[in-house]
Amino acid sequence: MSRGLFITLEGIDGTGKSTQLRLLARHLKQRGLAVRATREPGGTKVGERIRKILLASSTTRLAPLAELALMYAARAQHLQEVIRPVLAQGKIVVSDRYNDASLAYQGYGRELGVETVRALDRVICGQTQPDLTVVLDLAPRLSLERAQGREKRRESKQGRFESLGMSFHKRVRDGYLAIARMEPHRVKVVQADRPVGEIQAEIRELVDAFLARRRVRD
Repeated sequence: MSRGLFITLEGIDGTGKSTQLRLLARHLKQRGLAVRATREPGGTKVGERIRKILLASSTTRLAPLAELALMYAARAQHLQEVIRPVLAQGKIVVSDRYNDASLAYQGYGRELGVETVRALDRVICGQTQPDLTVVLDLAPRLSLERAQGREKRRESKQGRFESLGMSFHKRVRDGYLAIARMEPHRVKVVQADRPVGEIQAEIRELVDAFLARRRVRD
């Protein structure tokens, strides 16, 4: 590939993004492609420290704007250390969340508004935008059940986002679906209430088709 490709997986908590990302990265590597799998918030030492702050149940009183600023602080570091260098090498970056997450969670979920998030995004992300985004869609009720079950299996306290309740997660889901409607060529919605293998097959089909079109253009 003459230039890098940026693929993101998005969706509300409990949709299985981490599993699907791992399977997709393996598929792309088996095709002989150079792939860097990463996640947000995180992906760097600084980003992982910020992640702990953001996801800690003890930070429930974190102001929505502070939350947004921390997300973009982690993203700025992620862009500098990982995303932009890897893309510059002509490789594929596959990320578990990116800037659509901020729009959905802080813009819609926290009700800060689209323009507030977009303003930060223009400064931090600029032209580094995903080429293809797969949104794993799931009803908030099922999402919360899965997320709570995951935390129980880990014997950890309920995460801050899981504790925000059904109405918050409904707003986040509505945000993701709104993004998909606004950018149908980039954002593809995949239903996540199915077996893992079935979901992965659809994701691979979408990604492989995108790669084929990209190769023709290049």
